Amino acid sequence: MSTDTNADADADAESTSNCGASSDTSEASTDRSSSCGASSSSDDSSSSKCGASSSSASSSSSCGTSSSDDESSNEKEVGATVDDFDAEPGKLSAVGLGPGHPEGMTDRAKSALLEAEHIVGYTTYIDLIPDEITAEADELYDTPMCGEVSRTEEAIDRALAGNDVAIVGSGDPNVYALGGLALEILESKGATASMVDFEAVPGVPAAQSCAARLGAPLVNDTVSISLSDHLVPMPEIESRLHAAAKESFTITIYNPWSRKRRENFEKACEILLAHRDEDTPVGIVHGAGREDEQVLITELGELEELGEDEIIDMTTTIVVGNEDTYVWDDRMVTPRGYETKYDY
Repeated sequence: MSTDTNADADADAESTSNCGASSDTSEASTDRSSSCGASSSSDDSSSSKCGASSSSASSSSSCGTSSSDDESSNEKEVGATVDDFDAEPGKLSAVGLGPGHPEGMTDRAKSALLEAEHIVGYTTYIDLIPDEITAEADELYDTPMCGEVSRTEEAIDRALAGNDVAIVGSGDPNVYALGGLALEILESKGATASMVDFEAVPGVPAAQSCAARLGAPLVNDTVSISLSDHLVPMPEIESRLHAAAKESFTITIYNPWSRKRRENFEKACEILLAHRDEDTPVGIVHGAGREDEQVLITELGELEELGEDEIIDMTTTIVVGNEDTYVWDDRMVTPRGYETKYDY
């Protein structure tokens, strides 16, 4: 992901997949599909419409709040297996949309989406795709947060049912995103990546798009850490922060703040200040490339009090400079080391 949420969300409803696997979709989902080409009822307990034999099962979401928080879910295990599909598999692409504006999408990402018959993703990310691209898709399937497993399985089932499918996310599919999950679920179904001609289509990660707004803060060694603790326990995140802050790394922080997890942000500030000077430059970018983009360069000693400010939320990326980072002409600069070898 990169940053995978930025809006209040409802919990997933009890439902079965439209493509042959029992999975959670949301009653708030805008499923603009026709159940993979077959007619379907709107009953929450409807069965698969893609030719796979699957049983209906219910699942409850663990989101539990309507807050700007990262996706979290206790979705049930994968439903259909590869043996439940009779069709020749289609293609599955995990597509990174970049920072969130059409100009930030790569040409390859645009081509992959135009080639896809079905596009699957988190509602906010589907909405970021230009209309001229979504208009070309046969079907769109989107859910709000708390459904990363179910919508990834939905995309896989649609591909196994014979459709060319793109599952989308912001940033890059291999940076805090669903590229790895797609391969894990494929394996759990007894399928292979080759079977669906799986491709990860790169996008500009949040760290890079935000760094571009700040100047040149990531020119030397860099570590990225997410403060989202729904998959990684906070003690492990704290350990990673300590290790990174002790070394001369520029640190990029994803998912820094939500109303549910403000303590994680506060603890991160405490750890950083234990190893770095208060005047260490810090860059903050909210909503890079989107209409509500905000950019601020401050100092580490001022960071924690900004946690209550609207500039820091789940769409924000924070760049903490290393011991050599400085601010020049309102831009963060992290030297690469050329000054030690060359005269300029």
